[in-house]
Amino acid sequence: MEAIVLAAGYSCRANAYKMTLPLGHRSVLEQTISKFEGICSRVIIVAGFKAEIIQEEMAKIRHKNAFSFKLKYVYNENFHQGMFTSIQKGCNEVNATTFFITPGDCPLVKNETVLLLAEHKGNVVIPSFQYKGGHPIKLSKQVKQKILGTNSESNLRAVLNGYEKEYVNVDDQGVIMDVDTQEDYQKAIDYYFGSFS
Repeated sequence: MEAIVLAAGYSCRANAYKMTLPLGHRSVLEQTISKFEGICSRVIIVAGFKAEIIQEEMAKIRHKNAFSFKLKYVYNENFHQGMFTSIQKGCNEVNATTFFITPGDCPLVKNETVLLLAEHKGNVVIPSFQYKGGHPIKLSKQVKQKILGTNSESNLRAVLNGYEKEYVNVDDQGVIMDVDTQEDYQKAIDYYFGSFS
């Protein structure tokens, strides 16, 4: 199993480059990828805007040698055209029969939630907290082919509408929390120290 982590966006609402903001003893990006430990053999990070910062961050993570999975860096030169181009870029690299997709700013998901999703069958598996869908989502090889065959001006929602979705209700608010704004970041810090420390 593999994972695609989307880290190509402009990060413009957070008033800071959110992927490298500290959260506990790790950055937001490192917290996000840490959830795939023991589940995925490879995590593919798709960069775009400020790609050199992502490369530096990945070098730091590799230097720590904290994870058993391999890290793969991919640059999306079309990141300004939207998130779907980054998803396609990541899908191009996927070799596994099933894989996860998550934005890089979803650092609060529990490892056991990802494990639960990994064990769940279906083309599209989505975690849900209080009936609200979140991340990471798990997709099949079949969905990957559909994503790669879709016009880059489309979006993931349009692709997934063609499939039956399996929602997995989880007791993990982290699946619906991201770090889009300074306020989100403050909430993430409070939640992290309340739940993980």
